[in-house]
Amino acid sequence: MAIYHVGIDGGGTSCRARIRDAEQNLIGEGKSGSANIMLGAAAAMSSIIEAIDQAAQQGGLSEIDRAHMHVGLALAGAEHKGAWLEFMALSHPFASVTLNTDAYGACIGAHNGDDGAIMIGGTGSCGIYLKGGEQHVVGGREFPISDQGGGAVMGLRLIQQVLLAYDGIIDKTPLVEHVLNHFDHDVDAIVAWSKGAIPKDYGQFSPAIFEYAYQGDLLAISLLKQTAADIEMFLIALNRRGASRICLMGSIAERIKAWLSPPVQQWIVDAQFDAIEGALMFAGKPEHNLY
Repeated sequence: MAIYHVGIDGGGTSCRARIRDAEQNLIGEGKSGSANIMLGAAAAMSSIIEAIDQAAQQGGLSEIDRAHMHVGLALAGAEHKGAWLEFMALSHPFASVTLNTDAYGACIGAHNGDDGAIMIGGTGSCGIYLKGGEQHVVGGREFPISDQGGGAVMGLRLIQQVLLAYDGIIDKTPLVEHVLNHFDHDVDAIVAWSKGAIPKDYGQFSPAIFEYAYQGDLLAISLLKQTAADIEMFLIALNRRGASRICLMGSIAERIKAWLSPPVQQWIVDAQFDAIEGALMFAGKPEHNLY
């Protein structure tokens, strides 16, 4: 009977799956929507199954093979015990499910299971240092009260500044005009949108912040400097706990290195593997469950 291991990296924006067989051969990869379990356990499970099915189809597998899959889940929101328990109580079609945080999966992968630290800056943000099997975590308590240095907080700050510019309190810049165009220059539309906006909705504006910063937009530069300061704050906290090898991971963190101060840049090292490989490393190993 064939046995498969599946790695899942699930955040506020997307869920990525990778399947390998018992000999570590790649079977396939898939991608679906948000898998942050704080935004709904059932919705996250649906995204996970969708991504796995995509990956399975690439390798010629079917739904029947789900029962032979050991799934390692590195998911945003898993640090919250209530959300973790709610998700793990769901029925699933797999041989086994092991659940830890997206940061844990990223750190395991980045240092190939050895001690080390990572700073994730994607839609959200979180720093983690693994030493001797113990986790030391900074940040990562979800948007909007935490996740500084992540794309959602960047987007939120941008929207706040756009409203100030619209009211004539600060100067309009090309970045402001870009956002206003997105909402057809309708401030009421921005307010209505904000009532139901989730992290990925705010995070959609982060690429534009980088783009306009490189063009010299003063607001974009200011926002990037703030994001760099936030990420640096977490990097310093990790270093104080003993981390001297830190990988920057995620769409924001990977692009922010040049904005960090030179002393902090010296701690930055390249990741050996990604978070999906980290999740694969603990697939079928229940001792890696967070709770």
